[in-house]
Amino acid sequence: MYAGLHSLNSFRFLPKPRVEAKSCSEPMSIGSTTGIDILGMPSKPKVTLATSEVKEKFAAKMQELGLKEKERETEDRAHALGLPYLNLKGVPVSQDALELIPEDRARELNLAPILISGREVRLGVINHQQPGLKEYLAELELKHPGHYALYLISPASLELVLKLYKGLAKTRVITTGVSITEADLQRFQGVMKDFTKVNDMLRQASATDFVTAVIAGALEMRSSDIHVEAEETDVKVRYRIDGVLHAVAEVPRASWPKIIARFKLLAKLKLNIDNQPQDGRFTIYLIKDKVDVRVSTIPTAYGESVVMRLLKSSAASLEFEQLGLRGKAYEDLKREVERPNGMIITTGPTGSGKTTTLYAVLNKLNDAETKIITLEDPVEYKLKGINQSQIDHAAGYDFAKGLKAILRQDPDVVMVGEIRDFETADIAINAALTGHLVISTIHTNSAAGAIPRFLAMGVKPFLLAPAMNCIIGQRLVRKICDQCKKETKLEPDVLERVKKILSEISPVSGYKIDMNNLHFFHGQGCEACNKLGYKGRIGIYEILPMNQEIEKIILSGQVSEYVLQDIGVKNGMVLMVQDGLLKALDGITSVAEIFEAAE
Repeated sequence: MYAGLHSLNSFRFLPKPRVEAKSCSEPMSIGSTTGIDILGMPSKPKVTLATSEVKEKFAAKMQELGLKEKERETEDRAHALGLPYLNLKGVPVSQDALELIPEDRARELNLAPILISGREVRLGVINHQQPGLKEYLAELELKHPGHYALYLISPASLELVLKLYKGLAKTRVITTGVSITEADLQRFQGVMKDFTKVNDMLRQASATDFVTAVIAGALEMRSSDIHVEAEETDVKVRYRIDGVLHAVAEVPRASWPKIIARFKLLAKLKLNIDNQPQDGRFTIYLIKDKVDVRVSTIPTAYGESVVMRLLKSSAASLEFEQLGLRGKAYEDLKREVERPNGMIITTGPTGSGKTTTLYAVLNKLNDAETKIITLEDPVEYKLKGINQSQIDHAAGYDFAKGLKAILRQDPDVVMVGEIRDFETADIAINAALTGHLVISTIHTNSAAGAIPRFLAMGVKPFLLAPAMNCIIGQRLVRKICDQCKKETKLEPDVLERVKKILSEISPVSGYKIDMNNLHFFHGQGCEACNKLGYKGRIGIYEILPMNQEIEKIILSGQVSEYVLQDIGVKNGMVLMVQDGLLKALDGITSVAEIFEAAE
């Protein structure tokens, strides 16, 4: 029924301390020495007083030596019995294993659940002939069939595992698929509109309420990420709202162990591992929506840092028409998206909304007559009717290999999460030339910068020129809150700069601007926007379609980002900063946001 496995830990022992015997003629006393001075008279004893710190270190050292001696005895006993030995100090303990065996049975049978991996179950025992152990394992195997491996462990190792039940017992009701009801959200709704009230509430909350309140608050405030960070004297909570981090609470440091344990249980992470990064996820089910939460922990100087990315399923349903594209830019991209083949590339830094744009394009193309396959790292949103494949670097499934496999699935449209190397770029370009519509992203600062980037990867110019349909450059900016929007006047130097940029908009773009009648706005801050003055985000874009002039530049080999941009502007391309200022004129965003995002 059960068999031994090789020991997972190797162990080295310190040699026993040597004590050299002194001559009987040399009297000894603890903490003092006696000698004879130069006159032959006994000198005053020199007394060495042990400080409390020294005593504590000595006691700790003796305890450590005692534990090592016990581990050595256990290891010797295991060898004598022919059983594998295991020291559980530092060994990860599976939460699933803890849930398999109740705490009372573990204590009764001196049994330590260690790991469940598929059909393999690893258990630690102090006594392999413990009364009732054999019968309990037989009963357990009926409930959870598999291969059971027993290890001989010391009482100290057993105690390490039993301590983990304390955290499990308090958070056991929280499992993958956590449900936060509308009632939970309404309970925190009034508080979550004011950062100071959030801080007061979280400082007084129990560990159970803390996690629910933090997540409910993030959803209420439309936060995309939650940061919970252990520091020297407290624990800080921050929300990323519309791309900007805001401090919302500082809670006592003493509550950290319970808080981190609860987060880890939600995400199915190892409870007793705090010196290695871990990644997990869980799902929050709301009445009208579903939120996938990606959890990342890393060790820091004062504990661990937890970051949770909130991915609302409704965010993936953004329509192409809602992206914020207007005028000629909208018409150009719409035309290229509707072509049956070629390549469409989005560019911009991390957090510029590239994935959202790709998903909006996919939503526009998604119908029963179109086979769409995506290759993502990771799959952030689930899209109905679309085959989504996730990269797995550990298994050797990268973008290049995945793209090769996808093309054997007879797709009409292929989305590649990112092109970052020559092999992926080469396969994608050839796919675009052989009847597929390929959409992807690349990291450059502008639309015109994508062409030199592809050529720097080693892509052949005579393949790139005919394959490319158009390139999208983009950023995200915050929208002014409609509830507290107010007209504002710009500083003279800022206004001059704005006028210069607007005056350079191509006449072919279709925009005509009255430079003597410019109006700009800002948000004053109100309850609706949590006193921030902004609520929500919108994209600012530049769309560079391919044309014969650009193709000739690519084929010539004399490619310059600035030359390509000039050609685009001459043909009606509106630059990102210009698109942003046009949106500022319409009262959608502020001039400060545009200059911060686009330059």
